[in-house]
Amino acid sequence: MTKPSAPKRFLPTSPFKAPVDLPPKQFAVGDQVTHDVHGLGRVIGIEAGIAAVVDFGSTQERILSPYAKMSKL
Repeated sequence: MTKPSAPKRFLPTSPFKAPVDLPPKQFAVGDQVTHDVHGLGRVIGIEAGIAAVVDFGSTQERILSPYAKMSKL
């Protein structure tokens, strides 16, 4: 199965609830984070709205927004 190219739009007459838009994740320099692939790390740099540079101990990675696999501890 393929992913649709455009998100489905909500119709005001629909009996179902409108989808909830979550606010984008925000990180600051010094935040401890966990990443699904790289593990535990600390944010060492921020590129406003574009990416976060994270030190995972053995490597430094530039994680792009919307940070799907990364969460703050």
